[in-house]
Amino acid sequence: MGLTGCLVAAFLLLLGLSTGQRVVTVQKGPLYRVRGSHVTLWCKVSGYQGPAEQNFQWSIYLPSAPEREVQIVSTVDPSFPYAIYTQRVRSRGIYVERVQGDAVLLHITELQDRDAGEYECHTPNTDERYFGSYSAKTNLSVIADTLLASMVPQVLTRTEGDAVELTCEVSKSTAQHTHLSVGWYHLQGAEERRAEEVLTLSKDFVLRPGPSYMQRFLAGDVWLNKVGNTTYKLSIGGAEPSDRGQLYCEAAEWIEDPDETWKDISRKQTGRTSLVVMSQGRDLSVDIAAAGSSLSEGDTLQLNCMVGAQKSSSRHFQVLWLLNGMEVARVDPYGVLIWEEEYEERAKLGQLRAFKQSNTVYVLTIYEVGLKDNGTYYCSVSEVKTPGDFHSIQTNLSSGIQVDVKPIESRMRLSVSTSTPQVVAGDALTLLCEVQGAASPVSVQWWHLPPQHPGPRVLVATMERDGTLSLGSAYRDGGTRGSLRLEKASSGAFTLVIPNTLDEGDGGRYGCKATEWSRGQSWTEEEETAVTVSSMGLGLHATLRSRIATVRYGQSFELICQVSASYTLEEVPVSVGWLFQPSPPTGHYHELVRVFPSGTMAWGAAQPHFQGKAQLTKAATSFRLHIRNAVAADEGTYQCEVEVWRRNTLPLGQPAATAKSNAVGIKVVLPESKLQVATKESSVEIAGGADTAIECRIVFAQNNSQFAITWYLLPPPPADATPLQIVRADYSSILEYGAEFSSPAQKSRFLSQRASSNVFWLRILSVNPGDQGRYYCVVEEWLWLADGWYKLGEGASGRTMLQFKLPERELQLEETNSSISAREGEEVTLHCLLQGAHLPATHLSATWFREESGHVRPLLTLHHDGTIEYPRESLAGRLHLRRLAAGDFSLTLRSVEEGDAGVYHCQVQEWQQQSEGKDWALQAWARSGYTQLTTIPPESTVLSRICSSPPLLNFILYLPLVLILLLALAVFCWYFKFRKSKKDNITGDQLMELSGAGQLRRTEYLQRGFLLFCSSSCNKSLKLHVYFQWNEAALNY
Repeated sequence: MGLTGCLVAAFLLLLGLSTGQRVVTVQKGPLYRVRGSHVTLWCKVSGYQGPAEQNFQWSIYLPSAPEREVQIVSTVDPSFPYAIYTQRVRSRGIYVERVQGDAVLLHITELQDRDAGEYECHTPNTDERYFGSYSAKTNLSVIADTLLASMVPQVLTRTEGDAVELTCEVSKSTAQHTHLSVGWYHLQGAEERRAEEVLTLSKDFVLRPGPSYMQRFLAGDVWLNKVGNTTYKLSIGGAEPSDRGQLYCEAAEWIEDPDETWKDISRKQTGRTSLVVMSQGRDLSVDIAAAGSSLSEGDTLQLNCMVGAQKSSSRHFQVLWLLNGMEVARVDPYGVLIWEEEYEERAKLGQLRAFKQSNTVYVLTIYEVGLKDNGTYYCSVSEVKTPGDFHSIQTNLSSGIQVDVKPIESRMRLSVSTSTPQVVAGDALTLLCEVQGAASPVSVQWWHLPPQHPGPRVLVATMERDGTLSLGSAYRDGGTRGSLRLEKASSGAFTLVIPNTLDEGDGGRYGCKATEWSRGQSWTEEEETAVTVSSMGLGLHATLRSRIATVRYGQSFELICQVSASYTLEEVPVSVGWLFQPSPPTGHYHELVRVFPSGTMAWGAAQPHFQGKAQLTKAATSFRLHIRNAVAADEGTYQCEVEVWRRNTLPLGQPAATAKSNAVGIKVVLPESKLQVATKESSVEIAGGADTAIECRIVFAQNNSQFAITWYLLPPPPADATPLQIVRADYSSILEYGAEFSSPAQKSRFLSQRASSNVFWLRILSVNPGDQGRYYCVVEEWLWLADGWYKLGEGASGRTMLQFKLPERELQLEETNSSISAREGEEVTLHCLLQGAHLPATHLSATWFREESGHVRPLLTLHHDGTIEYPRESLAGRLHLRRLAAGDFSLTLRSVEEGDAGVYHCQVQEWQQQSEGKDWALQAWARSGYTQLTTIPPESTVLSRICSSPPLLNFILYLPLVLILLLALAVFCWYFKFRKSKKDNITGDQLMELSGAGQLRRTEYLQRGFLLFCSSSCNKSLKLHVYFQWNEAALNY
């Protein structure tokens, strides 16, 4: 590799630094820490851009869900923690300590088993671009704390120079490889808070003495031995007065982390041993006495310390009260009392008292002793030369007095029950919590755990010892569940009543937590019971039935809506609505009526006719709708809809449950029609110009029926058999003519008349050959019922053949069939020429026909009086009957259209008046041959194409104008260039003269060119418009 490799490495290092690659580093794992310990994890970031103070976010991936991130704590977002860590973060059980701007420590003050997992440290991006690593992970395992350290607490009294030996038992059973360290520490007097190291066996198996014991350790006066597998012994060869105080043993368990550093994962301290070193040759004696040493919790303990010494009144003593070798309080020679820190609060509350009764009698009183006051009490007396002197002349320790405090045992027992284990939404819940054996006041707390919703329990209500009530936040609104009642029925019976359950969510488990309080202590018992709350919709059904499905007109019918539920319907508010869908269906149901729980009825507006004829009744859970005098409007589909509300709740707002019944159809049968119409076939032959009548006879019908008569004509061949409606007279005698008979001339010839109650006529005036065919009538029987007219039935009569009696003499018309073609938009003439002369004193009439869709329809009729009738008014403007000669009835069709194609023929009739003032009679007639007219699409020309295309037309109109403008612009540019080149050779006057002459000539040339161009392509108005525009432009120019 050599120099080249070093240079390459240095270059890569510089390149990485210049690009600012972010690197996040976290404490290397796996790490093993014991449960309950204070744990820290460090994380730092380097190579970043942006502010010097970076933010950090800690997350964990639990072994149970290694792919799922659980957020713990963030330095920037207070809402970052998930719910499982929110409380611990808020209470500082978990927090982040910023060591510097880009380094932090994650603190877990009390490690739990659920804290094991893979921890991720993430730094939000502050760089201009993503480059590098933004997070790092490490594993943390939680292990049990198996370290044990114990030493029997005792009081040792030794004389100066005596040997002192103390033993300490230390053991561990950790599965991981760990080391132990064991050491002794010394506490003396007021400096008890600062323990002095005596001698320690380190994790590396090295003995390390404290500074005060270094010389004695080197001299061999202090040493430490490991006697067995778990026993460590401290030996002091000669006790000195400075050894007075308390001695204890401390053990620590150490583990080596992956970064090769050792971490103490657990520390344990033993109880303390009091060591009293008596100076030789002193006359001080100390005794201790107690009024009673066997006490119960809450009793009063009084200890007296008596000092024996010669001339005691002139001597100065300092007294220490000790419990199990640990200082409780001290009284200096002036009688000033100093409490140890852990006793100060109790002394302020008046639970402790210590004073100097005399120079030889000192008193310690503990009111309301507790279990923590158990142990051996000592009185230590030190003599000093003068008050305030820290060096004692001599010290003596009293013998120990054992005080036993017996705990107060609670005999409280708890049971929870309910008289309503299964209820329906809206019912009340009654829960009973019975407390037995409690000798002191009790507080009760009720909680609720909803079904299928794991999570924290919900507080329902609390009753304190003094009877004060408080409700949980979810139960304070009395408008939802009613006013909750928490009552103390007797000394130990507590009843919780929830008047109105909401839904299934009010089911689940309800618990009672009772706490007994006595002399600053409390005892808690907790029990629970299960409750099921069913939905009101569960088991709610509605069944609709009717005894009859087909009802005769005027008959009554009844619908029965039977409602069932899994609870007692009579005890809850119920509303029943009746729904109706008319026949035929309209797509949705109309509400006929609704009966509310209060008994009030609300009628719907869609079907008002039910209100006066419907009767509603109720019997238990059966609801009936009785409808009298059924009419056709009552026919349709019925349903009932049931709504229920929660018990003890006014039916306001949305109901708790709704159920719809099955649909039941009711058919109303109208009265049966007994209509009979004469069906006998007949024929009528009539001469031309005469009148006739076709009879329609009703044989039998209802007495109060009305009739609608419709007359039809079946034309003779070659027309098809499709009947043509002539006229219809409804039951109110209102006439309606068919399309072929709607012209005024036809209406005046075809008349519908009622001859009697059961006979109807169709009168045809001035019959002509075109009226031939078969006639019949269709009779409809109508009956007025309660709510309107109803058609009961109908019947058709027999056919009556109307035949035209042709005159013996015939006119001569061209009967040869022909065909002709005509272009759309042009006109065409269809010829009809009478051959030969007609009789004198006679008049001719002619009719043109066209066959359309199998029907022969008249187009134009020339009557014998010279009047012309157009059956189809829309064709009147395009039809022209040409009368070039007396026998010429040719038809000219103007502006031929595509729909004019078809077969045409004409019919000519000869009429003669019988005598003055008499009717005209048909004398002869003739029908021409058939002419087939074929239409041809119009011819497409260049001009028509241009006119039919607006864009093309605009282009052609404006193109010349654009070309002329371009030509004028070119002439102007040429002229300007010419003037500039001749400017030095022409005088001003000559220039003006030439310019004017040139302008006139250019204008003349432009006008001539335009007129020549436009003479063949512009209309007159465009020519004038453009001509004047160009004159104006030329003059301006």
